[in-house]
Amino acid sequence: MRMTVSDEQLALASAAGDRSAFSVLLARHYDRLFAFAMRMTGDRAEAEDLTQDICMALPAKLDGFRGDAKFTTWLYRVTVNAAHDRRRRSATHDKAAGGWGDWEITRQAANREEAEARDWLVQAMRALPDELRDTLTLTLGEGLSQKETAAVLEVSEGTVAWRVSEAKRHLKAIHAEEEQP
Repeated sequence: MRMTVSDEQLALASAAGDRSAFSVLLARHYDRLFAFAMRMTGDRAEAEDLTQDICMALPAKLDGFRGDAKFTTWLYRVTVNAAHDRRRRSATHDKAAGGWGDWEITRQAANREEAEARDWLVQAMRALPDELRDTLTLTLGEGLSQKETAAVLEVSEGTVAWRVSEAKRHLKAIHAEEEQP
């Protein structure tokens, strides 16, 4: 019966306290949410943590869902915001942890080695500014149109087109730099 109910109706019912509606909504979108988080972070553990954080916060965040946009567009926006928050917290933590001595130096060296072992594209995507990475992840990784991406990021379609172009330019420059002897 619930499978014929739209995501938007389920979100509004969830916001009103309907736990079964929330369960159906989460079941429908968990895999998509995790895959998007994985593409945004490039790290499975980080994506798992981000997805779990979003799922934990989602019941409270649903109070802000007005139903005038597609639920998936709204969910992408929540995910992008959560990823930005995690990046800021991580940067603050890394900065604060800088003085922890040999243990921290060893940990940071291990993290660098692990990052160097990852796929080239994941590394190149991480080198992009957040706005460009998020835009590419939504358009190429999630297959959203420029219009849908613009709605998620709350920018114009022209800005999305420019960001995709800029991201391609950055990726080409990174590749060219690596190719030089």
